[in-house]
Amino acid sequence: MSSANSSVLVAYFSHSGTTREAAKQVKEMTGGDLFEIVAAESYPRDYGAVVERAKKELAEKRLPELKEGVEDMTRYGTVFLGYPNWCDAMPRPVAAFLARHDISGKRVAPFCTHEGTGLGRSVAEVRELCPRSMVLHGLAVRGGNAGNAQKEISGWLTNIIP
Repeated sequence: MSSANSSVLVAYFSHSGTTREAAKQVKEMTGGDLFEIVAAESYPRDYGAVVERAKKELAEKRLPELKEGVEDMTRYGTVFLGYPNWCDAMPRPVAAFLARHDISGKRVAPFCTHEGTGLGRSVAEVRELCPRSMVLHGLAVRGGNAGNAQKEISGWLTNIIP
């Protein structure tokens, strides 16, 4: 694995910081650039309120505005896409990120953090939103283990980064 790989982007959305931990490990192991996907309207801290908003956004297929985007997506050949599993799906800011950026022709490697639901239907969603990309095998990291998932992440990366 590369120690400095500017053709790799690690884009992630993290509400509680759990996915951020996994994304930092992917970044360290690939040498890629790190980009945090941030909704323009912050999500509430209260768990129940987050679940309500997430369910509503999913039902309405709403794409929230993002604070910022990647300046030059053409630099990247591989995009690692990290997110928590919300309601068996990827959070809508991640869908907004994919809608906002041209990912055509790129390799997309999804990874999520979860507390028992795995990847859910999120990889199928990535394939739907990136029909002209090569969507690779995803990784599901148990949220409680995200800070110490180096071995799990490294094993997954050996199949993605030569």
